[in-house]
Amino acid sequence: MFNLIERFMNRLTIEDVNKFALKNNVNLSNDELEFTYSFVKKNWQNVLANPNSLNLERYRHMYSEENFLKIQKLFREYSIKYKNYL
Repeated sequence: MFNLIERFMNRLTIEDVNKFALKNNVNLSNDELEFTYSFVKKNWQNVLANPNSLNLERYRHMYSEENFLKIQKLFREYSIKYKNYL
């Protein structure tokens, strides 16, 4: 499973992140989008290895309040949905 995720992450583009955000009703500013893309590309392995170690509160200042709340909700939903596969 790790190899499949790694190949996906290697091909992930900033446009993919934006499409996912928009699909989930999160309208990221350019700065928010760039931060999110960079963070995901750099930290996906650590988050995947231990999702509970990610403290989203540390990044609250990088997002509007509305987007931060939506991102928190999405992270919780996806963590619950996919935790058994990781």
